[in-house]
Amino acid sequence: MATILSFAPVSYSPLPATKYPKTPIRFPLFTSPPLPSPSSPSSSGFTSSFLVRNEASLYSSPTSIQALTEESVDSSALASSSKLVFVVGGTGGVGQLVVASLLNRNIKARLLLRDLEKATKLFGKQDQNSLQVVKGDTRNAEDLDPSMFEGVTHVICCTGTTAFPSKRWSGENTPDKVDWEGVRNLISALPSSVERVVLVSSVGVTKSNELPWSIMNLFGVLKYKKMGEDFLRESGLPYTIIRPGRLTDGPYTSYDLNTLLKATAGERRAVVIGQGDKLVGEVSRLVVAEACIQALDIEFTQGKAYEINSVKGDGPGSDPQKWRELFKVAESK
Repeated sequence: MATILSFAPVSYSPLPATKYPKTPIRFPLFTSPPLPSPSSPSSSGFTSSFLVRNEASLYSSPTSIQALTEESVDSSALASSSKLVFVVGGTGGVGQLVVASLLNRNIKARLLLRDLEKATKLFGKQDQNSLQVVKGDTRNAEDLDPSMFEGVTHVICCTGTTAFPSKRWSGENTPDKVDWEGVRNLISALPSSVERVVLVSSVGVTKSNELPWSIMNLFGVLKYKKMGEDFLRESGLPYTIIRPGRLTDGPYTSYDLNTLLKATAGERRAVVIGQGDKLVGEVSRLVVAEACIQALDIEFTQGKAYEINSVKGDGPGSDPQKWRELFKVAESK
């Protein structure tokens, strides 16, 4: 059976819906109202038990969400979602923010981790209606038992390692094992019923033999990411590929959920999205995480790859319509 994290519910007062003013305002990518406590019994599909080869008990004090918000929250965002998002790489720099944002939206998530105890350090205890954690390693195909994907509707894969040799490469955590074999094993194990797979890759994957990308690819990171992309394309699964520039902001390692929800992208909140692997620049991890979540629901992003950067200025926040417009503009260039 899967390890279930419990979460002590906290009370909250919904924020009133407001219209955006005509003059620009500054707001963070994450809204951070108190996290609504799960109360609906309608998540029976999420509570199904499935096989996990190794389990661990997780202990943590309840995390109280008290961060202030600078952005109005649509009440529909607080309603229970029918999604069950399977997140791979959820304790990495982007993955932490993906999970925190899913929890903040009351979207159910199932998190695949090599080390279960990392979940409580980042997200506190969550009950089965919010977050379920299973132990596994995408590098080992045998870990990916079909039962752990039961009820999964969407997948976000944001695994990765460093481009150059580092301590993170220990234990076979190298680009070939993570960005190629791990992605291949995950995609091979996914059921055909999955509605969308969002894969975080990198800019420059189609130009690994050109400067400056050839330098970054000295140890094959871009080559292996491109191999993972191609395998996903050929799998027949509905997908969206997000290719970020150089990552900034965070990672917020060993911080609690409250810290993650208060994270902002500073002055670099404006988002630039392109296609054709032409963008060169950097991007906030918060922008990448938000792009992954938004892409789940934008139908015309299916079967496509997008490069993404962030620049100085006010950004789209978590406004779905603004993100749709950004993705649409990328296709018209």
